[in-house]
Amino acid sequence: MAGHGGEARRPSWSVVLVLLALLLAGCGSSSATPVVPAPLSPTPAASATVTPPVATPAASALPSATEANDPGDEPSGSELPNPAFTPGPSGLPPPTPSVPAARLPGEPDPELTPGALNLAVTQTTIGSTICRSGWTDTIRPPVSYTNSLKQKQIGEYRYSDTSMAAYEEDHLISLELGGDPTDPRNLWPEPYEVRLADGREVGAHVKDAFETRLKHEVCAGTLTLAQAQLEIGDSWVHFYLSMP
Repeated sequence: MAGHGGEARRPSWSVVLVLLALLLAGCGSSSATPVVPAPLSPTPAASATVTPPVATPAASALPSATEANDPGDEPSGSELPNPAFTPGPSGLPPPTPSVPAARLPGEPDPELTPGALNLAVTQTTIGSTICRSGWTDTIRPPVSYTNSLKQKQIGEYRYSDTSMAAYEEDHLISLELGGDPTDPRNLWPEPYEVRLADGREVGAHVKDAFETRLKHEVCAGTLTLAQAQLEIGDSWVHFYLSMP
């Protein structure tokens, strides 16, 4: 009888199937490769925006509150007499240079217009008069008075141009420097267009600006009232241009 010991035992199909399943699972389960994120671009640190300091302009030489809104020496358009209006001479003689200077274009005839001072304006009263805002309006004569005087004085000055529009009826010692408002000795038809031989302008508008500058100095305490009145008098062009 043939023995059973030499015959190999065949594996069962269930075992084979299990082995195949394990083998296939091992081949498909490769280790997962970690996904490395792309390096982020370095974000530059936010630079601090430095706003350059704005230079503070130096304080300009502005008129003080007591000098604001002062229209200067030009007659106003009002025909209503102000409380202090009394036509005719009433002022004091102004200071005169110790050595009279030769008359220059733009300066009045001292025989016709020597100037006159307002009795109410002194060094001790400037705070309540010329340095007080709007004070000149309370003493300025009406246009009817100044125009009538201008027409008369144009003839006295013997100007070749007799047009009223060519002249400012100017207070020689300006109201803002203590000049008398109505005294004809302090009023004259000042030409708007006047030049020296070298072409420098010395007409009415130039004098108006000089008057305002002197007033600011007086009210600031850097110039005496008497000196300002001297400089704005018959020899005003000499003082304005620092001429001997």
